[in-house]
Amino acid sequence: MKPFTRLDGRAAPLTLANIDTDQIIPKQFLKTVDREGLAKGLFYDFRFDEQGQPKSGFVLNDPAYKGAQILIAGDNFGCGSSREHAPWALQDFGIQCVISTSFADIFRGNCLNNGLLTVELKDDEVQALMEEAKGGNHLFTVDLETQTVTAPSGAKFTFEIDKDRKHKLLKGLDAIGETLQHGVSIDVFEAKAALSRPWLERA
Repeated sequence: MKPFTRLDGRAAPLTLANIDTDQIIPKQFLKTVDREGLAKGLFYDFRFDEQGQPKSGFVLNDPAYKGAQILIAGDNFGCGSSREHAPWALQDFGIQCVISTSFADIFRGNCLNNGLLTVELKDDEVQALMEEAKGGNHLFTVDLETQTVTAPSGAKFTFEIDKDRKHKLLKGLDAIGETLQHGVSIDVFEAKAALSRPWLERA
């Protein structure tokens, strides 16, 4: 997993609240376990009409926000069913950080386990960031080490994050990577187990 330390990028404001995981990545795109290629399904029903043509009114179809790496979203983002494809689709599209007033717990966990940072701020702070994101050509900074979001105007907001999750994001550790940190201890345990219970090794 790629470490997340500091992100300098453009932000796209998605003002809608209660965006669920089926809206983030509809069920017809869940037939694969490959993380690549899911960007085409991200917010599909918002981005495309019944003929598969892009809708001009959706923020991520606006050329001004092309290449945005930060999504500033409405309240209760990622609610609904659990699906790891949701953070995969966001990342495949280029989104590395989502900012909102609140996230569904399972969605937030899936994001952090895949290296996508979720930042929870107060409502007035999110609204201020959305205003500054309008137009698209503005640079925002998300610094995980200092736990701050800095807007183009220089306004700075502080966010909280669990220290263990922060450590894993900074080091780029997923569940497997975290386990492998204890590789020597695991090898010693296995060796001792083989000596004390040799019948298990023969089985």
